[in-house]
Parts: sequence; structure tokens; C-alpha cells
Amino acid sequence: MSGHSKWSTIRHKKGAADAKRGKVFTKLIKELMVAARMGGGNAEANPRLRAAVLAAKAENMPKDNIERAIKKGTGELEGVNYEEFMYEGYGPAGVAILVDIMTDNRNRAASEIRHIFSRNGGNLGEAGCVAWMFSKKGIIDFNKDVIGEEELMEIALEAGAEDVTDQEDQFEVVTSPEDFSAVKDVFDAKGLEYELAEITMSPQTTVQIEDPKVAQQLLRLMDALDDSDDVQNAYANFDIPDSLMESLE
Repeated sequence: MSGHSKWSTIRHKKGAADAKRGKVFTKLIKELMVAARMGGGNAEANPRLRAAVLAAKAENMPKDNIERAIKKGTGELEGVNYEEFMYEGYGPAGVAILVDIMTDNRNRAASEIRHIFSRNGGNLGEAGCVAWMFSKKGIIDFNKDVIGEEELMEIALEAGAEDVTDQEDQFEVVTSPEDFSAVKDVFDAKGLEYELAEITMSPQTTVQIEDPKVAQQLLRLMDALDDSDDVQNAYANFDIPDSLMESLE
């Protein structure tokens, strides 16, 4: 399974837990606010906001919370002014890592992210050191029990997807960021249940991880980044075989 999907799937399961609900909602609210501030409060005319609203609804965020966050972003309600930027670095085994930051305190964020990397066998790099290894893509994952590959391929490509790939225990539909919502809408209209649907940074190449100790260290690093209040998303190009993941779990 590809690195971004591996971590995205793990994070998705973590986010579903009640203990994580508050943190997930906080990150979604920040994205709604920034998306609305950058492109306006009309989701139909603002693709980034539409994606944020879909993500919030997928986590069962109340409608009032979504609307309030959008109004804070457009300035109709008072809200925090968040700054967004990206850190790049390396994890154990030379794994490339991108970290999306959204914060109201750049100095605090820089100090915390540097500490998380160094504490977990990684190090921050210069701007541009690993970003070239990733491409922004829409990803929709299906369990193989839900639909056959040929049927999924036909529906996906007709809807505007770029590709459908076999990822061990699931099929992965890949779209451009611009076509993500339209492709997802087709699946929704057909009542097809997917395990994960998000716009992410997809690695062009992956680093195979076979050593359990390295895998554990990588997962601790990614988990620590994901738990940081200033981190919106963290992406990596590791590939841990499903058999090793099962043994670690």
C-alpha cells in the first residue's frame, strides 16, 4: 500500500475514536476558516471550502459549527487569524515528510515541530528538499469486498478520475484536486461506500520499510505530528507492508 494511504488510513481510524473527536473538529474548523478567508464563504464557488465542508460532514460535524467557522473566516464573526505554511524534513530510513502548518504563533510551531522530529529520529530540512517528491491528488479508497476492479474502473474513469490502482487489500481511485468532488459525487450518487476520501499529497516514489523498529519509530513520529495543534496534515512516502502493520497493531 502506498505511503500516503497507509498513514491516511491509520489517521482516519484514529480520528474516528471519541478521544480524538475534539482535535479532529479543531483542525477542520481551522481549515474551514482559512478556506473561507482565502476564497469566500460560498462553497460552490470556492473548491477548497467545498472540500473542507465535505470533510467536516464526513466527521459528522454539526451544521451550526460549520456555518460558524465559515463566518469567522469571512469576517462576519470574530475569529483567530491563522497563518499557513509547510515544513519539510526526513524521518527514520530517509523517509520524506511534508507537514502542513496552520497556526496563530509561528515561533511556537517551529519550536514544537523541530522537537518532534529530533525526538523521533528525524530532522527538519530546507524548503524544497522533499516537496518535489509529492503531487497533490484526490484519493478515494474502496474495500475490495464493495466493488470489483473492472466496474470501479469504468465508473471512476467515466466520472473523470485519472487512475484506479490495486493496493493489496483495497482499490485506490486517483483524481486531480479539481475533479475530486465531482468523482466523489458520482460514487455517492451510486451509493458506493468508500473507506477514505480526501485531497492529499501523494508520493511519487516510496521507501519500503521492513524493520519493525524503524516502522514503530516512523509511526510514533507521524502520530506526534498529527497530535500537534499546529499541524493540519502530515504526509510521508513510507510503505509498510500490511503483514508488518498487523504485527505492530
